[in-house]
Amino acid sequence: MTAIVAAAGRGSRLGVRKQLLDLCGKPIVSWCLDVIAHCRCIDDVVVVCEPDEREECERLARATCASKLRAVVTGGDRRQDSVLAGLRASMPDADYVVIHDGARPFVTEDMVDRSLAAARISGASIVAVQVKDTIKQVSEGGVVTRSLPRETLWAAQTPQAFSVDAIVRAYTAAEAEGFVATDDAMLVEWAGTGQVSVVEGSYDNLKITTPDDLIVAEQIVRRRTASSA
Repeated sequence: MTAIVAAAGRGSRLGVRKQLLDLCGKPIVSWCLDVIAHCRCIDDVVVVCEPDEREECERLARATCASKLRAVVTGGDRRQDSVLAGLRASMPDADYVVIHDGARPFVTEDMVDRSLAAARISGASIVAVQVKDTIKQVSEGGVVTRSLPRETLWAAQTPQAFSVDAIVRAYTAAEAEGFVATDDAMLVEWAGTGQVSVVEGSYDNLKITTPDDLIVAEQIVRRRTASSA
């Protein structure tokens, strides 16, 4: 099975590119690469990065997962383009693929294992957590139109796992019709190539997007370090 680490991104909301930012002594992307390298279910790893960061990303990938590294490739303008580049670089005989955001440093082996197990049954799975807040649907004029029942609402995370057939057919259809999604599971939902099941994730499994997220991530590292001491 192949793991694609999507580490291309311009960090517009953070103000700087985030995957190579230091998080308590090592780049953010190295945290997840360390974990993925030790997943027994992962046979090879493809890292997708920005063109001008390829040399550094390749160095980090070889330092963390050299025995499983298949390729470091450059991404496109959108996340969707970058993941497609990763899919094209994956093993030709892979049957399942796990896709993970390089800006989510706190993925665990258990998340990868459970997402894969779920995808083997339904064809696709996402790691997600139930939302804590009441979610309001708001009109363009800034008026609440309805409140959504939070018991049925989940915030999608990664890893997301798919049968290669389901995700490739979804990407092929999206490319042909110009459909753009915000995550990979949304493509499978739209194309109808698999039933997306949910695996419970962790609130620690945050995606570093804003300066506040980086502060929270540092606190998570310190808390885990103190707990293991």
